[in-house]
Amino acid sequence: MSASGELSSDIHKRRAAAVARGVSSMISSYVDHASGGTLSDVDGREWVDMAAGIAVTNVGNSSPRVVAAVQRQVERFTHTCFMIAPYEGYVAVCEQLNALTPGSFEKRSALFNSGAEAVENAVKIARHATGRRAVVVFDHAYHGRTNLTMALTAKDMPYKHGFGPFAGEIYRVPMSYPFRDGLDGPDAAALAINTIEKQVGADQVAAVLIEPIQGEGGFLVPAPGFLPSLAAWAKANGALFVADEIQTGFCRTGDWFASTHEGIEPDIVTTAKGIAGGLPLAAVTGRADVMDAVHVGGLGGTYGGNPVACAAALASIETMRELDLCAAARRIESVMLPRLRALQEEHRFIGDVRGRGAMLALEIVVPDSATPGSLTAERGFARGAPLGATPDPAKTAEIQRRAHEAGLLLLTCGTYGNVIRFLPPLVMDDPTLERALEMLASAL
Repeated sequence: MSASGELSSDIHKRRAAAVARGVSSMISSYVDHASGGTLSDVDGREWVDMAAGIAVTNVGNSSPRVVAAVQRQVERFTHTCFMIAPYEGYVAVCEQLNALTPGSFEKRSALFNSGAEAVENAVKIARHATGRRAVVVFDHAYHGRTNLTMALTAKDMPYKHGFGPFAGEIYRVPMSYPFRDGLDGPDAAALAINTIEKQVGADQVAAVLIEPIQGEGGFLVPAPGFLPSLAAWAKANGALFVADEIQTGFCRTGDWFASTHEGIEPDIVTTAKGIAGGLPLAAVTGRADVMDAVHVGGLGGTYGGNPVACAAALASIETMRELDLCAAARRIESVMLPRLRALQEEHRFIGDVRGRGAMLALEIVVPDSATPGSLTAERGFARGAPLGATPDPAKTAEIQRRAHEAGLLLLTCGTYGNVIRFLPPLVMDDPTLERALEMLASAL
């Protein structure tokens, strides 16, 4: 953590006596207010925000339309439980999701509280609709912190360590990782499919669950053709293709959803994070026949689709349309990617620059440490590239620390802890984005 001011230090002392140690924070400053692409702490220090609350405040903090919608709803009522006394806001959010998510077929949606809860319910729905139990997930995946979603998540520390035993009938297969496997999309998919068929059995699979661009696992963009090949296999074998769009959704990658970039129409899509401008809301949207396969009363929850969160979601979606935040994400990419690639030329420890839209990353490695072996050849595939260079998590943490000292809020991620990720609010203006890039260059 970076050094904090006097007021933040006082709050931090109170925190130590009140908050469970297992809840971590990246910096020791405490936020007082936030807007657009910046945060200000209680001591008056300003931070350039390249985290957006982990891809949540896509429309910015305290977005005017969201604030107004929330105020109106709070004055009317704050909660009734949709399962007890329903309200229009829940229905309107479902209508928007059915229209926005990929797929020309008829859809249904159900609302929940968090991304993990959405994923759990997607698995429930897939198992109920198919009558099967096996769920296929991927190396480097992250799907949440509840018991089932910890089983779906790949990384042990800090997400899974010491929390088992975990839910069963979860099977992990290789992910497309172009920087480290050297495979094109169809070959990487063939490797994953071969693993499914040999170790699980095609007729046992209820769902193939995948992030179209992996988030916590390292902002891995699969090679072109990987996702379509998996979706086609799932369809041919009676399994449901489930896209976890919790981090990639709502304009983040330059389209409403990342699945759209390769023309994929998932059977089920999970959403959360950017859906409601910072209020807790999540959803499962899918083919009508799949979603309606569940018996009445089989889905729900006390707070799912809370009316205040629904009002925020409708205002956020309206803001995304009005400001064309898909185009804004593409603009951020057009500014950042050339600069990140120039930094890669300058610093040999930047092994890879990747991402899409306003979801970009640097992979930090030990220079000149690539090894001559081929992971894909070992798994029975003749074609492959050298293994990627050795990850350098220590240097990654040092870059992050220096950025924080300068007032740039940066996140890291990746199975090896060696990826710096960039998730600016989509409303960040060009001068603020330039400040962030200058701070980054200095930290590097």
